[in-house]
Amino acid sequence: MNIKKIGLTALAGALVSVSANAAELSVTGGASITFTGQEQADTGNGWSMNDQVTFTGSTEMDNGWTVSTMMRIDASDNAAGGVSFDARSMTIDMGDSGVLTFAGSDGSGVAHPMDDTSPNAKEESWDVITGVTAHTIGPSGTNLFNYSNSSLMDGLTVSAGYVPSNLTRVESSTDFALSYTGVEGLTVGMASSENNAAAASVDGTALNATYAMDAFTIGVSTSEADSETADADTELTAYGITYAVSDDLSIGINMSDLEHEDATKSDQEAMAIGFSYTMGSMTLSGTHNAVDNVGGAAATDKTGYEIGLAFAF
Repeated sequence: MNIKKIGLTALAGALVSVSANAAELSVTGGASITFTGQEQADTGNGWSMNDQVTFTGSTEMDNGWTVSTMMRIDASDNAAGGVSFDARSMTIDMGDSGVLTFAGSDGSGVAHPMDDTSPNAKEESWDVITGVTAHTIGPSGTNLFNYSNSSLMDGLTVSAGYVPSNLTRVESSTDFALSYTGVEGLTVGMASSENNAAAASVDGTALNATYAMDAFTIGVSTSEADSETADADTELTAYGITYAVSDDLSIGINMSDLEHEDATKSDQEAMAIGFSYTMGSMTLSGTHNAVDNVGGAAATDKTGYEIGLAFAF
């Protein structure tokens, strides 16, 4: 009996078994160049570049759960001109029991993406212009947990987020969201959050609805940020409609109105017209934005534009 041969055969079988259960690894990336400008304003060199590489890995456990991780390296024209980990996260997909995600950096709570969901072809109406009032709800940042479950009822996704307290965050932050897609073409969502990232807590709420019919997509979104700081509340209402001219070309118009609790500030009104054209891995997009009462300052009106060329690989 050839003991050595039997041992090598068993080792080879074990290696094959391990290889079959090994993690799957993949790398994707992208690069883009953008030109941004504003009428009657000196914004300096309007050209900028951004590129990133994303590493993902996943494996299936014996109980059927799937564990995956993602790391994104990003290099952009920032002041330091360096390269850094732009985002890191780990996800545990537990099947019907839901999906748990931990974001080590560049994370977003479940309410944060819902502050403005109105359809647009490139950017939100209040984007591009410098000095606008920033309106957001929900926590974001590093070391946060998100959980979602879409198996409770057909078309319904329930989500919750949690950010533990730390040296600068005296209290933890939480947020919740519901999304319903049980009617063909219709998406309805709502969210609630308590963000204690700063010294003053900010409670956020959001309601939105989007309906897609043939080549048209229309939607409305409203959200409120109620701060403990006096006269710091803001409320955003946004509308949008996009039209798919073809499988490759989409155009859209997006409008919004942002109200300040501060009586000394005027409502910030914005409108954007944009387009997006995709050909293979290339996307050419552009937008022209106009904002009245920028940052709540009466009669401070600005217009701006942005054109971008992006490649995915």
